[in-house]
Amino acid sequence: MKKMNLNFLLGLLFVSILPFIGNGQGARIEFTEFKLGNGLHVILHQDNTTPNVVVDIMYHVGAKNDYSGRTGFAHFFEHLMFEGSKNIGRGEFSEIVEKAGGELNAWTSFDITNYYVYLPSNQLELGLWLESERLLHLVIDSIGVATQKSVVTEEMKQTRDNRPYGRLLTETLKRSYTVHPYKSDVLGLDEHIRSATTEDIKAFHDMYYVPNNAVLVIAGDIDLAKTKELVNKYFGDIPAGNKKIIRPTVSEPRRTSEVRDTFTDNIQLPAIIHAYPLPPVGSRDYYAMDMLSTLLSDGQSSRMYKKLVDEEQTALTVQAIPLGLEDQGLKILFGIPNMGIDPETLEQGIDKELDKVKNELISENEFQKLLNQKESDLVNSNTSISSRASSLANYFTMYKDADMINKQFAKYQAVTREDIQRVAREYLKKEGRVVLYYMPKAN
Repeated sequence: MKKMNLNFLLGLLFVSILPFIGNGQGARIEFTEFKLGNGLHVILHQDNTTPNVVVDIMYHVGAKNDYSGRTGFAHFFEHLMFEGSKNIGRGEFSEIVEKAGGELNAWTSFDITNYYVYLPSNQLELGLWLESERLLHLVIDSIGVATQKSVVTEEMKQTRDNRPYGRLLTETLKRSYTVHPYKSDVLGLDEHIRSATTEDIKAFHDMYYVPNNAVLVIAGDIDLAKTKELVNKYFGDIPAGNKKIIRPTVSEPRRTSEVRDTFTDNIQLPAIIHAYPLPPVGSRDYYAMDMLSTLLSDGQSSRMYKKLVDEEQTALTVQAIPLGLEDQGLKILFGIPNMGIDPETLEQGIDKELDKVKNELISENEFQKLLNQKESDLVNSNTSISSRASSLANYFTMYKDADMINKQFAKYQAVTREDIQRVAREYLKKEGRVVLYYMPKAN
């Protein structure tokens, strides 16, 4: 299944404004929500412009919830949940959806795991039954566990361990975190998955894959009253989990001295990575840091691209990526030097651009451009019913407020030019960063 890369699912460019009421970020997304007695939070979003429906369920569990010495469990369950249930044969879940004219997928991040089924709207009841069936009756047996262990460990090889630059994030994380579970990537370690027992896996399932740790979103061509009845029919009698849900309580201490290291891999061109602390998603400083990332590297007119790629030609590419997480995340600067350019030269160029934003207030024109970019991004990120369903689930899970889907642009509008300069000074300190030189192995 596909992975989340800090962004939500994107759809087509614009469907219709009929189901919406206009607001400052293009269109207000209307929805209704309620909670079942077992703790399952339900969100309904009606959009009758096309005869399709999405059943999306998000669990508040990700890589940060993996046990010590048992990394990769959340990602493992992303796969195992498709194995089968009491009333769905092994491997039949996907087959049932495809025969009904639908499609499905799932993804895992550091904080959440999401599953969705996209179907013709006359198959809504089928979609609800499928999701309720694996929530209530998931089969966890030795055959399914062995099958998915092979699938997951092979995925590790293909997408991370044997892929050029595939270990870039993994190596950055383990140097950037000392105590927080974010120090392990989403895929986890091969040996942890292979050595996990069926009992280990069942215990993880019983804690996190329960109604009171999930949000269910139904979006698309639905009748609200009838859909609510169907939700109660299929999910209302599923018992709540009876275990205390364990979440990390440790806080990563702020680094006080720079860490420098070198990692060699089977790559052709070197890369340089800077990792700085990033405040949790939803905080005021997070929005300011996100706008700073856009200023530095979003598009060919961004500061670092214009200076380092176009003018000085010291870089083939340079990016500022905010890895926004529920707890402290990372702001990652990544660059590949041009042919014949030492990585040190590129690093000096990156530092000059960071010093500039620390020492000089950005112009009003640049600031307005940032707001325009953020407004456009927000509108385009919610143009399909699939992306809206995922966004609603994510905002409820991460912020406990699904209406954040309509409030995001206001959060960016509340940021000032002074805020951007302040967070650059506060978070982009050399003594608080990790510097990793990602170098080709010697012949």
